[in-house]
Amino acid sequence: MAWFLLFLHLFLFHFPLFSSSFNFSCHHDESFALLQFESSFTLLSSTSFDYCTGNEPSTTTWKNGTDCCSWNGVTCDTISGRVIGLNLGCEGLQGILHPNSTLFHLVHLQTLNLVYNNFSGSRFHSKFGGFQSLTHLYLSYSNIYGEIPTQISYLSKLQSLYLSGNELVLKEITLNRLLQNATDLQELFLYRTNMSSIRPNSFPLLFNQSSSLVILSLKATELSGNLKNNFLCLPSIQELYMSDNPNFEGQLPELSCSISLRILDLSVCQFQGKIPISFSNLAHLTSLILSSNRLNGSIPSSLLTLPRLTFLDLGYNQLSGRIPNAFQMSNKFQKLDLSHNKIEGVVPTSISNLQQLIHLDLGWNSFSDQIPSSLSNLQQLIHLDLGSNSFSGQILSSFSNLQQLIHLDLGWNSFSGQIPFSLSNLQQLIHLDISSNAFSGPIPDVFGGMTKLQELDLDYNKLEGQIPSSLFNLTQLVALGCSNNKLDGPLPNKITGFQKLTNLRLNDNLINGTIPSSLLSYSLDTLVLSNNRLQGNIPECIFSLTKLDELDLSSNNLSGVVNFKLFSKFADLEILSLSRNSQLSLKFESNVTYSFTNLQILKLSSVNLIEFHNLQGEFPSLSHLDLSKNKLNGRMPNWFLGNIYWQSVDLSHNLFTSIDQFINLNASEISVLDLSFNLLNGEIPLAVCDISSLEFLNLGNNNLTGVIPQCLAESPFLYVLNLQMNKFHGTLPSNFSKESRIVSLNLYGNQLEGHFPKSLSRCKKLAFLNLGSNRIEDSFPDWLQTLPDLKVLVLRDNKLHGPIENLKIEHLFPSLIIFDISGNSFSGFLPKAYLKNYEAMKNVTQLIGDSNLQYMDKPFDMSYTEYSDSVTVEIKGNKMTLVKIPIKLVSIDLSRNKFEGEITNAIGELHALKGLNLSRNRLTGHIPNSIGNLAYLESLDLSSNMLTSVIPAELTNLGFLEVLDISNNHLVGEIPQGKQFNTFTNDSYEGNSGLCGLPLSKKCGPEQHSPPSANNSSSWNEEKFGFGWKAVAIGYACGFVIGISIGYYMFLIGKPRWLVMIFGGQPKRRVTRRTRVRSAHGSNMNQNQMVQMS
Repeated sequence: MAWFLLFLHLFLFHFPLFSSSFNFSCHHDESFALLQFESSFTLLSSTSFDYCTGNEPSTTTWKNGTDCCSWNGVTCDTISGRVIGLNLGCEGLQGILHPNSTLFHLVHLQTLNLVYNNFSGSRFHSKFGGFQSLTHLYLSYSNIYGEIPTQISYLSKLQSLYLSGNELVLKEITLNRLLQNATDLQELFLYRTNMSSIRPNSFPLLFNQSSSLVILSLKATELSGNLKNNFLCLPSIQELYMSDNPNFEGQLPELSCSISLRILDLSVCQFQGKIPISFSNLAHLTSLILSSNRLNGSIPSSLLTLPRLTFLDLGYNQLSGRIPNAFQMSNKFQKLDLSHNKIEGVVPTSISNLQQLIHLDLGWNSFSDQIPSSLSNLQQLIHLDLGSNSFSGQILSSFSNLQQLIHLDLGWNSFSGQIPFSLSNLQQLIHLDISSNAFSGPIPDVFGGMTKLQELDLDYNKLEGQIPSSLFNLTQLVALGCSNNKLDGPLPNKITGFQKLTNLRLNDNLINGTIPSSLLSYSLDTLVLSNNRLQGNIPECIFSLTKLDELDLSSNNLSGVVNFKLFSKFADLEILSLSRNSQLSLKFESNVTYSFTNLQILKLSSVNLIEFHNLQGEFPSLSHLDLSKNKLNGRMPNWFLGNIYWQSVDLSHNLFTSIDQFINLNASEISVLDLSFNLLNGEIPLAVCDISSLEFLNLGNNNLTGVIPQCLAESPFLYVLNLQMNKFHGTLPSNFSKESRIVSLNLYGNQLEGHFPKSLSRCKKLAFLNLGSNRIEDSFPDWLQTLPDLKVLVLRDNKLHGPIENLKIEHLFPSLIIFDISGNSFSGFLPKAYLKNYEAMKNVTQLIGDSNLQYMDKPFDMSYTEYSDSVTVEIKGNKMTLVKIPIKLVSIDLSRNKFEGEITNAIGELHALKGLNLSRNRLTGHIPNSIGNLAYLESLDLSSNMLTSVIPAELTNLGFLEVLDISNNHLVGEIPQGKQFNTFTNDSYEGNSGLCGLPLSKKCGPEQHSPPSANNSSSWNEEKFGFGWKAVAIGYACGFVIGISIGYYMFLIGKPRWLVMIFGGQPKRRVTRRTRVRSAHGSNMNQNQMVQMS
């Protein structure tokens, strides 16, 4: 807007305050017309427009009987004495400009300036067409409305027309006539004029009629269409503003024929594709603004070498690749904004050539590596934003060279180490953000010298120790954020600064002690001290902070009794949270009517509430209420039941028994309702179907009965439905909508029967599905396998049966990390196809780093509830309910079924597995060596199967294995030793009579030693017997040939008789019995000898 301010300054003050000559007096009729015009309006004492300087209104000099040519704002012709100029911009005139206004009697006007007045309710009259001598007409921001009359085209001498900022409509025929007749028109400003009726194809033709246009502003004019290349060929155009037209489409147009352009603004449209190379031909360009489009591709290097370019804004696009290392010493850049793109790599070293740069914004990209030292050469920088990237390492000490910096944003990166002392040199800083990094150690004493600092954000780091006292002495500080660190110790009792502090966030630390009264600046409007270790009473002086709009003292150890009416002193209070202070008690007086006019969020969880029903009063703005984990029961107050503005209500973990009063709320916009962990009984009222805005419904862990209303499956808005641990019966809801947004469905622990509804496959956003512990009787729902976001699938403890088909489909359950179908009657082989395609279970990146306290994302943006998906799992030998699911928990539980066959080697590819339970099946074969590849495995249960062979020595590679159960199988050989295997007890191996070695008391004999590895078993055998497989094969072949030969000979002679008869042969008969008997004896003797020899 700098151009506009400059121009406004020029035209507001190029009029002389008094007529430069008095050769002729003002004409009486024009003097009368001016006085009549002035009297038809009231004069505002002040104007709200920032552009107006607040000078004394010109009309105060207009006196009847004096020469109007001497009046301020009036210019007369030096020869004729006629009024030719009227400058009443920023005059503060208010009223309606009627068509019979005496203003239109001033027919000799050449310049008319009425900008920044308030003619609200006034149409753009056709009478303006009567000023046929006008060369300059300024009506911007004067609150006129309606269609611009065609008579505007009568002003054929117009050079400047300013109509911006009104509620005007411009038709195509009017624009056409204006551009045809006003052949000298140089400046046309139509910002916020509705030009939507102009056809996309005719719009370029209209403007190309004008060869005189120098400045054209079509910002926010509702133009549309696909702009063709060289759509504007205006030979004189220097400034073109077409931003804020989101109905433009297609690619950026070529503008090679408008070579005189100095300023080009095409921001906030919908242009896509690459930046045209032809833009690099605009050699006179000083300012190029293409922000807030959908541009992609890389930045043309030639664009960065334009010789006159000082202002380049490409922010808020989809540009990618790297910044070309093309900046030259001759560049004149003063502002460079590439923020909110997908640019990656390192910042080019040639950026140090931009010695005139004062504003650099590279935030919200994918830059990596360290900040280049070349940045410290830009010593004219005032604004530097590198936030929300992937910069790492430490902040360079050379940053101390940037001593002109006022704004520095390094937040949301991966910087580490201690906060450098070099920052202390940046004493001009007003805004400093280094939040959301990995800075560690104590907060150094570097901020005390930043006496101009107004905003300091240190949130989300690993800072520790006490907050230095110098930080509390900053007298200009307005906002201080130190939340989500490891800061400890008490807050100082004496604070000399903070006189202007309005926003203080110290939440989520380890700060102890009491809340010091000196901390409580009277200017505070936001005070957040939650999730610390503060104790003692809430100081009384806190209630003198009359400007507070947010007070959060939750999750501390505060104590004492507080009269709730004290909080009503905060007239502007919007957010109040005292939750999870177990020693704090709130007193509600039944004879007091409370008034919280602006209160929107009230959180009183875990504060021992019993008498909440005594809270009577007015809460007209309250929309979010959390009273969970108290001892509330009975009927809620009338103001609660009558509130129609509820958006979220959390009354979980209380003692309510009736559900009706909550479901029958009249709130049409309620989106979150949590009544879990109460004593609710009866059926869900059908009135729940009338809550069309419901996005979250949690009725879990109650005593509800009946069937689940079908409308809950049909809702297109529901994200979370949790009805677990109730007594619902009947079948599952069957008609899930195609428009379903459901992300989390938890029906665990009910008495549901029947089949799985196939309409569940329509829920494409489903991430959590828990139908465990019901009575569902069906086969495996293989049609769920293509749900792209499904992470948790729990079907345990139902009556499911049959084999799980190995479907030949790629990307089966691509996001699944928890798969639990235990306690059913599934049969057949293990589902090899599934185990091979669990892509998320192969991804170990989710396990790397310090993510012990990280949990699965909330089902959707639930800023006003702390709900997380919960699941009951059997892991490490114990059955447990996880109220939050760690992102590291990757598990498969197929136990207690009827699976048979061998364990597939593919299971060894699931490298992210933490838990694997295949126990109590009918599995056979050996334990796959590939299980030894599961480096993060913590629990392995293969017990109660029919597994054979030895325990693979590869299992000793499992360095995180805490629980091993391979009991009750048919395993043999020596138990491997080393690492985690040295920690397991007899229980892990019992029921395998063939096992030996520690920890069992049974020692291994020479023949019982198991091979150390399947990979070197052949060499192990060679070592034991002294010969290899080749010798064995030769001996086997020779023995086979000799055996066949002897057998053939015996059958030929029929001896021995008993052996021949076994194989179906008949012995030869002899003539005499004596000879036969004798011969038989002899034959037997010979046969015995042959058997022994063989």
